[in-house]
Amino acid sequence: MTVQVKGEFEVKRSPQGACDLGDGVAAGHIRFDKRFLGALNATSVVHMLAVGTEVEGSAAYVAIERITGSLEGRTGAFFMQHNGVMDRGTPSLSLTVVPDSGTGELKGLSGRMAIDITDGRHYYTFDYVLSPEE
Repeated sequence: MTVQVKGEFEVKRSPQGACDLGDGVAAGHIRFDKRFLGALNATSVVHMLAVGTEVEGSAAYVAIERITGSLEGRTGAFFMQHNGVMDRGTPSLSLTVVPDSGTGELKGLSGRMAIDITDGRHYYTFDYVLSPEE
């Protein structure tokens, strides 16, 4: 059964060295450190690679995030994979739990997360399933 939890998170952004993509083209590399509040009481480290195009409003990013802490009282860690696209100003974002990445009491975790930014504050909605170990 899918469970939904919501909360807020704080984020600190730290630009890293650019990532060489060849032919003088580079992807931006940014580290984010997050603190989740609410049912997901955790911290995370995210490494993101981002590129833009010559068309205004078109860009993309990919990222891997490791989240460590507790989810409704169950402790452990898991990875999230981010895929963000801006298509001529129209955004889409997919954040998915990496299969079989849950540790500790979060083994068997799967799910998707949505992020909303309102008035400079960051909010998450996490729809997840915690299946018993096989």
